Amino acid sequence: MKLTAMGQFSFAFLACCMQAVICSSIGNYTDMFSLLDFKKQISHDPQQALMSWNDSTHFCTWKGVQCYSVKKQSRVTYLNLTNQGLVGQISPSLGNLTFLEVLVLSANSFLGEIPMSLGHLRHLQALDLDNNTLHGKIPALANCTNLKWLSMDGNQVTGEIQEDLPSRLEVLRLSANNLTGTVPASLGNITTLMEFSCAMNNIEGSIPDQVANLLGLEVLLVGPNKLSGRFPQPILNLSNLVLFSIAFNNFSGVIPSSVGTSLPNLQLFLIGGNLFHGHVPSSLTNASQLNRIDMSRNKFTGVVPSSMGRLSGLTWLNLEFNELQASSKQDWRFMDSLANCTELSLFSLAGNRLAGQVPNSVGNFSGQLQYLYMGGNQLSGDFPSGIANLRNLIAFALDVNNFTGMLPEWFGTLNSLQRVSLNDNFFTGLIPSSFSNLSQLVVLYLDSNQLNGYIPPDLGKLQMLGTFSISSNNLRGSIPKEIFAIPTLVRISLSFNNLHGALHADIGNAKQLTYLAIASNNLSGELPSSLGDCESLEDIELGNNLFKGSIPTSLGNISSLKMLNLSHNNLSGSIPPSLGNLQVLEQLDLSFNNLKGEVPTKGIFKNNATSVLINGNQGLCGGPLELHLLPCPVMHLDSSKHKLSILLKVVIPSYYCYLWWPFLFCHSRGKNRKQRIFLYPLLGESSPKFLIVILPEQQRASQPPI
Repeated sequence: MKLTAMGQFSFAFLACCMQAVICSSIGNYTDMFSLLDFKKQISHDPQQALMSWNDSTHFCTWKGVQCYSVKKQSRVTYLNLTNQGLVGQISPSLGNLTFLEVLVLSANSFLGEIPMSLGHLRHLQALDLDNNTLHGKIPALANCTNLKWLSMDGNQVTGEIQEDLPSRLEVLRLSANNLTGTVPASLGNITTLMEFSCAMNNIEGSIPDQVANLLGLEVLLVGPNKLSGRFPQPILNLSNLVLFSIAFNNFSGVIPSSVGTSLPNLQLFLIGGNLFHGHVPSSLTNASQLNRIDMSRNKFTGVVPSSMGRLSGLTWLNLEFNELQASSKQDWRFMDSLANCTELSLFSLAGNRLAGQVPNSVGNFSGQLQYLYMGGNQLSGDFPSGIANLRNLIAFALDVNNFTGMLPEWFGTLNSLQRVSLNDNFFTGLIPSSFSNLSQLVVLYLDSNQLNGYIPPDLGKLQMLGTFSISSNNLRGSIPKEIFAIPTLVRISLSFNNLHGALHADIGNAKQLTYLAIASNNLSGELPSSLGDCESLEDIELGNNLFKGSIPTSLGNISSLKMLNLSHNNLSGSIPPSLGNLQVLEQLDLSFNNLKGEVPTKGIFKNNATSVLINGNQGLCGGPLELHLLPCPVMHLDSSKHKLSILLKVVIPSYYCYLWWPFLFCHSRGKNRKQRIFLYPLLGESSPKFLIVILPEQQRASQPPI
């Protein structure tokens, strides 16, 4: 049968329609099956993010999925499952989502390698795999010609940064991985690039000159790494740069004097942790939008530019650990100018060569100032009075200087303080009782001063205190038991003072304590057994005191104990065998006491005897051979226990035999005069025993029956 022209047309039209339907179905099913295969690779879905992924609903309605109609076909163009707690591997089947434009799987626990099939997604514009545990190399993505956003921060990716990256990239984030190699020169060909970060890797070499071509670059974060060379001059060509960090590399040389003029839009300037020298460029003040400067841990010299105060939006100025100087009033002018930085929250000049008194203008600093560090200099004079105005201080350090005088009572009005470091100065007088008002205080360092008087019991009110360190002063009196009631206290250091009295039994309440150092005082009395209740202790330093009595056996309950020093006291008795139960004990010093008896042979005594110090105890014996002690005698005749043993085993049985002897003798003679009774001691028995033998009269007494 022949078809008419109209029939042929109708048949052709129907065939085309059927093909379109079939193609549409194939496209739909390909996407659906790819998603279901992705789901199969998920081993844990704590938030049930994929619960809706089943054939009861259309896949375009599944959570995280968006579709777009392509030639009347619904195709997956968007897949976003960020921060769903998913655990598993990324299925290579995602490479079959041929119209996918956005893939976001960040902030999950994906592991394994990144599928190479993702390099087939020609429509892909954004790929975000941040903060997973992915490893292996970055897949070849050169065919993803539309890719603009590539982010893989916070994984375990290895290998090198590829030379043939997609040419339309705008954002490239590769920080916090295990990348090696160099920054490729081809990066300069991606002229659309606005952000490049590869911080916290192991990248070496220098920043290539081709970076100067990236005129639209706004973010450049390449530290920490292992980069080296001079300050990258091509950077000065990037006038749109906003965020710049080359911190913690091995760059050296001087900073170009025009850096602030060439980079007028800078807001972040981080070059700390390198080997730069020379002066701090005054041109930085031309970058009027700067809000964070970190030039710490270099070798900068000279004075801080007094023009710094022009940066009215400055919030962070960190110049610590350099060789900056200030001694004259002229040198200190920068302090006056910083009063104009009304947003300043952190200021650090610690570890430099500043000398003389801190200007009173420090009191004019921003009321927003929270962190002030000026330790490790050569500052002198009384405690800076201007600090009283800085009511929002959280952390404050003047340690390792030459300050003198008394600590002011107004210190207690800075009630936002959490950390105070005033150690290694020459402060005198009492510990201000107003310290007890610092209810937020977590760390207090007052070591190595000339403070005297008593430890204020009111310090026990500091219910957030974690570290209390006032060693190497002239403090006297006893240790207030109130200190041990602080629930957060983990470190106590009171060594090298003149403290006396007993260690209060309330020490057992400090169950979170990890470090206890009260050595080199005049503390006396017996060690409380409650010390063994401090179950978190790792280090106990009680040497050079006047403690007496026995070592508490309860110390063997502190399973976390690593160091125990009880040397140079008047302790007596034996070494508790329970100390041999301390599995992580690394050092034990019991030297110069009055200990005696047998040394234990378990634990540290057996496995690490060279870390056991017991010299200066005349009565110790036995123990491991490494301790070179005499063997313990088998029997101590003067021992009261042995005397009792003799009484029970010899004297009393003999006495009873003596009492029974007449009866036995008379009884035998009365019943049978031809019998004789003999009493023989049995030798070699654990306790004295006797054998009674009755013989006929006619047997001669001179002939023993046995």
